[in-house]
Amino acid sequence: MRLGWAEIGRAVTWVERTIVGLLGLAALLAGTAQVLGRYVDPAHAISWAEEAIVYLLVWAVLLTGSDLVRTDGHVRPDLVLRLLPPGGQRVAEIVNCLVAIGFCGALAWYGTSIVAGSYQLDERSSTDLQFPMWLYYLALPVGGGLMALRYLIRLGRYMFAFDPARMTVGYPGAHELEGLHDAPPAS
Repeated sequence: MRLGWAEIGRAVTWVERTIVGLLGLAALLAGTAQVLGRYVDPAHAISWAEEAIVYLLVWAVLLTGSDLVRTDGHVRPDLVLRLLPPGGQRVAEIVNCLVAIGFCGALAWYGTSIVAGSYQLDERSSTDLQFPMWLYYLALPVGGGLMALRYLIRLGRYMFAFDPARMTVGYPGAHELEGLHDAPPAS
């Protein structure tokens, strides 16, 4: 079986969403365990839950950024874009993609530097958990890299596959159309 780009994209999206859901569930369970421990058995309450929750949610937020690029969910000035004709919107989106790729690339590049430095220093959190901080910092290059990849895909679409009927502001985003175009046409 040969996978096309659409199938690969759906698989990546599924993996990202599953990981984000699991991270959120882990944060919820850690918070619940901490609260229950504090009130039911204070002597055995966990002290590291707040720290773990922060690490889990930062990872979840940075991973979610990639899906927000795919669904056009990042905050942006739609009002300005609506004033432009489709050709102007296309140019604005291309410029936006280029700037975003630069920003996300820098986030990944400098994040990698932070991770390497933290790893070399064996930096750990100052709490009882003694969590290796390079794992926490790794969310920066991973999230930045995934967003840059999604912006590259978006840039390619605006440059080489622009469809004014489906890719202008005001057209429902991909997240609103999910599943509608997956079904084969009726014969």
